[in-house]
Amino acid sequence: MNSLWIPLLLAAPSPSLRWLVLRDLLRRPEDDPELLELESLRLSDPLVIGLLEAQTAEGFWPGFGLSGNKGTLQGTSQALVRLGTLGFGPDFPAVRRGAEFLFRQQKKDGSWPLSSDLERGRTSNYDMIPLQTAMPLRGLATAGYATDPRAERAFEWLLAQRLDDGAWPTGTASGTYGRVAGYRRLPHSRWGCRSNSTGVLLCLANHPQRRFGPDAQRVLDHLLSRETRDRHALGFEVARIIGAEKTRGLFTYFAQFDIALVLELCSCIGASLSDDRVASLVTYVQSLQGPYGMWQYVSHPQASRWLTFNLLRSLSRIDEGNDWFSLEPRTPFQPYLRRALRH
Repeated sequence: MNSLWIPLLLAAPSPSLRWLVLRDLLRRPEDDPELLELESLRLSDPLVIGLLEAQTAEGFWPGFGLSGNKGTLQGTSQALVRLGTLGFGPDFPAVRRGAEFLFRQQKKDGSWPLSSDLERGRTSNYDMIPLQTAMPLRGLATAGYATDPRAERAFEWLLAQRLDDGAWPTGTASGTYGRVAGYRRLPHSRWGCRSNSTGVLLCLANHPQRRFGPDAQRVLDHLLSRETRDRHALGFEVARIIGAEKTRGLFTYFAQFDIALVLELCSCIGASLSDDRVASLVTYVQSLQGPYGMWQYVSHPQASRWLTFNLLRSLSRIDEGNDWFSLEPRTPFQPYLRRALRH
């Protein structure tokens, strides 16, 4: 592996990123002096300071990082995703307060309410949308609460909403499945929604046991069946987590098809290079690596170091020797099917 990235990543202004590089890429032991020094410096990271200042006394973030939406559920969920990604867990006071706020909003059946603060005016006709629970659960799972009994109830609720083919729908209205827009289609699922399926899969990927189970493998198999190469979207999710990209929407939350996110999911769930689709994604991403071992995030270059770290970690965890299986044939993806001409 090209190691020219090492000094470039270790020169990053974010102490959180330098700490993650030492821990996850360079495999420094827990008692490493440099790692310990950076651990204390992480509290001075602007990515962390901004969150701590924005959190309310009740534990929530009022629309943190959101564009157009001011919902406390989505804002708090997004804030926990960032803190969890930076390595903060249940022992960190801000994480603990945010998690308890989310758990207080949870319903008895394990779900979170389908309210207009997720996306005003767009959810009123639905009885259920998987993302209503996947969004807060992702924040909790990323921050270390995946095995909390309250989170486990949310996982069970999500699994109960799954389609027979292993994907998750847009939602239901009076027992009828919601329309799936072309950009959210899954090639081999009639009602499967890529946005909802991705949201649920991110929850499963942050669970120490469920991420290796057939439920996670099946939906990842669906996502891999969309074989597109959107260069402009490479790294969108990590850029959004650190605040370089704005957070928008509910159904449109995963509108971008981010290959970096797909590879991260592959590395968490155990997809193998023996799958031609995975190997093809890896080859494509490696072809985009610059001469100094870096990947550029085109829209916001300040996120390039974070993207490079994210891709290097994912690539280091994908191998050929596991029990990954695929049930989906390789099919060219078409977001909107062509209609036959009448004349």
